Amino acid sequence: MNSARFLPVVSMLAFLSGCASLQHDQVQSDLLFECPKQTADMLVAGQNQLGPLSDTHTLACALNVLRDTQDPAVRRTALGSRICLHLAEREASQEKREKLAAEGVRFAETALAQGGNGAVHYYLAANLGLAVREHITLAVENLGRLESEMKQALALSPDIDDGGPLRLLGALYLKAPAWPNGIGDIDKALELLEKAVKEHPGHPLNHLFYAQALWEEGEEDALAQVKSEFARGERLLDEGNWGYNKASWKKEFDKFRQEFEEAGSVSHSPLASGLR
Repeated sequence: MNSARFLPVVSMLAFLSGCASLQHDQVQSDLLFECPKQTADMLVAGQNQLGPLSDTHTLACALNVLRDTQDPAVRRTALGSRICLHLAEREASQEKREKLAAEGVRFAETALAQGGNGAVHYYLAANLGLAVREHITLAVENLGRLESEMKQALALSPDIDDGGPLRLLGALYLKAPAWPNGIGDIDKALELLEKAVKEHPGHPLNHLFYAQALWEEGEEDALAQVKSEFARGERLLDEGNWGYNKASWKKEFDKFRQEFEEAGSVSHSPLASGLR
């Protein structure tokens, strides 16, 4: 996101709108038919199987069980927050998506109150970002919290989700408004995202976000690298088994391609021809 375009919109909306807040209602799923008999302990024991490759029915059934448990050992994990994020990311309805993400934040807050780990900070930040991204005033109000949670995730669990903390914190610095209106910092973004692609080269979004940061920096001699990072990320996305994440990530790649083309020089730039 271009911060020059972002700032006037933030100022206008902050003036016109009142303070929004996260959704508090749970999404009542209609997918709770024929759920397997399972306990929260069983879900935690098999939590590595609950992810982007899991179908929505399986995740909805698991979330329903976790909502009812009061077991401190279960509620201390990141599982509830992670399942909410997976369900939210594949939800077409903005209202339901934000409700699921907000519930993921609440799961993480409960886990942290009981001694949760770095993964909990990571999924709290990921859910919070998803919950506020369509509400600019609310997003700006939560910049400090997003940064804090991502930094704690980076300090405690830097390698989770193929460098997720590096990726999310770098993207935050890339897309947030710059000082004095926000925490945006292109130098920090480049440093974190370059580290993400070097330490976790197998994740498509690491390359996409690094390409976006290089493009945002605007250095003419970086065009070849932008093209290279974009191509590597797109190839990883096309060739990998990313489950239900694949469709939404494809939209992110397409959005960057469109943003570049709308910026002009489509027919003249080697980057433009490489991204089409």
